[in-house]
Amino acid sequence: MSEQITAAASGTFKIGGDLQVNRLGYGAMQLTGNGVWGEPNNPDEAVRVLRRAVELGVTLIDTADSYGPFISDMLIKKALHPYNDDLVIATKSGLARTGPNVWVPIGRPEYLRQQAELSLRYLGLERIDLFQLHRVDPKVPLEEQIGELALMQKEGKIRHIGLSEVSVEVLKAASEITKIASVQNLYNLAKRDSEPVLEYAEANGIAFIPWFPLATGELAREGSILGEMANRLNVKPAQLALAWLLKRSKVMLPIPGTSSVSHVEENIAASGITLSDEDFNALSKLA
Repeated sequence: MSEQITAAASGTFKIGGDLQVNRLGYGAMQLTGNGVWGEPNNPDEAVRVLRRAVELGVTLIDTADSYGPFISDMLIKKALHPYNDDLVIATKSGLARTGPNVWVPIGRPEYLRQQAELSLRYLGLERIDLFQLHRVDPKVPLEEQIGELALMQKEGKIRHIGLSEVSVEVLKAASEITKIASVQNLYNLAKRDSEPVLEYAEANGIAFIPWFPLATGELAREGSILGEMANRLNVKPAQLALAWLLKRSKVMLPIPGTSSVSHVEENIAASGITLSDEDFNALSKLA
């Protein structure tokens, strides 16, 4: 597939009704070191990945304070600041890091505010376009967590508010407190437990950002439907997985991550794959 295919071919979506992005974005978690901790082995390649993604039309980059912590933010700023006017940098807070592969939900209002201020500093922003609650802290009332984000929104520090890894019930409850512009849940060709959340997002114009979008695993084994279809269409199984997500819903904003320039080019080229209804339905039966 041609490298000239850009993320613009994936179509657009307006987050919160007014923040337009190309639907195929980039997730920055893999820019960090092992265990999503510390500096990457090749910081220069990380900078090249980010710049290449933007060159190829990516207008949505998703990061989090816990990636590094803040390592991905600093790399984003180094690679892309001052930012293009159409570039949206979404971040998340509420899942603290105390070591490699350790994730601890912290939703205390003062902590969320502190992390938002640090994100603004490390990213070099005056306002965060999309600030997502990385995890709901079960020890803190939901209204206190969402309420603090809404307060920062009124103060002009945040433009839109999103959630991550929530049920329909939590999404509804949060929406009663303030407008929720996005939801980021685990969802891919192989694992679709969040189908009800996606359907709610579709019905309410909420962006659905699937994390871990490229989990093909056994589905891509030799002789499988996914593998055979990839061979027939002369594409990679991972590209088919992204094309399936893009066709699945107009509110779907996949954010595949990688630390390799060649892989980011490959992922973005998936924007140019148009699945027939027959192929889409065949893939849909794989989960």
